[in-house]
Amino acid sequence: MNVNCRGENLFLSKEKAIYWGKERMLIISDLHIGKSAHFRKSGIQVPDVVGLTDLQRLTSLMKEFNPLMLLVTGDMFHNKINSDANAFLEWRNSYSALKVILIKGNHDELKTKDYEALNIEVHPKELLIGPFRFIHDKPKVFDEYFNISGHIHPGVILHGKAKQRLKFPCFYFNETCAVLPAFSVFTGLFLIKPKEDDRFFAITPQNVIEV
Repeated sequence: MNVNCRGENLFLSKEKAIYWGKERMLIISDLHIGKSAHFRKSGIQVPDVVGLTDLQRLTSLMKEFNPLMLLVTGDMFHNKINSDANAFLEWRNSYSALKVILIKGNHDELKTKDYEALNIEVHPKELLIGPFRFIHDKPKVFDEYFNISGHIHPGVILHGKAKQRLKFPCFYFNETCAVLPAFSVFTGLFLIKPKEDDRFFAITPQNVIEV
């Protein structure tokens, strides 16, 4: 689904990503690489295919859009280097020409040398590419930039004809910011209470729909 935002065309993908065609930039948030391995290390049985599924989806997006840049608005990694992160290293080597940019989130705790080894450009707080500010969590002070963030894993409830309530991840837009859904399948959802002029784009298994 295409959305006009501050005069720029953004494509909202059902794979929980935004593609900014003008910049040939693929934008995702909350990939949480290493989360499943981190839980397994703590004795919680999480299938190791979780991380691989996310990388397979990322590969599909690469084939669909052929971006020059991958920008992650925080929580690319969940903790430290582990088996899941090693799988990402193999993926990264397959796309060595791709510029990967990370806006650090609260879970991004890798050492500087680890990011350098993965050829990832790191911005501690934010990145400004007019008309957008890319940031992990939306700022408290607003200016001329439109903020694109992640962090809260937004979701929305859709009501069916038989009174069933189905919860879906979503893209959330208001006058000053957009919040991306968590890219990883291994995350929960936070339901945002709608305000006037808010826009919600639910991500169903088939497509993205405005609700």
